[in-house]
Amino acid sequence: MGARGILRTIEGGRLAFWCPGCNEVHQVTVGEGEGPRWGFNGDYDKPTFTPSVLIRSGHYVPGQEGRLFWCTYETRTGDKAPFQCSVCHSFVADGQIQFLGDCTHALAGQTVALSPIDTGAQDQ
Repeated sequence: MGARGILRTIEGGRLAFWCPGCNEVHQVTVGEGEGPRWGFNGDYDKPTFTPSVLIRSGHYVPGQEGRLFWCTYETRTGDKAPFQCSVCHSFVADGQIQFLGDCTHALAGQTVALSPIDTGAQDQ
């Protein structure tokens, strides 16, 4: 695993980037191989991935109806949930991340520059 530009390279053809909307790392798989793959422009300083990047968790994941999730954790246990049910849907183009309107975080509908992955992780 290593950092290049604003991305982190991970074995198996995966590239990771810091998502300021979710305050966590997202990753996509590029190149040849099985499973979903994203196009990548090869620029580690101003990456573009195609198509959009869609990250869903908890009850937003299709087929998870009727299960217990993080959004009801505090009500069920009295403790603050360690995770959230969420949607992060974005286009990453020329080093910018454009958050689409279906995101559940505060940056929905905004476009911001990606920052180096290690910088974002240190802000936690």
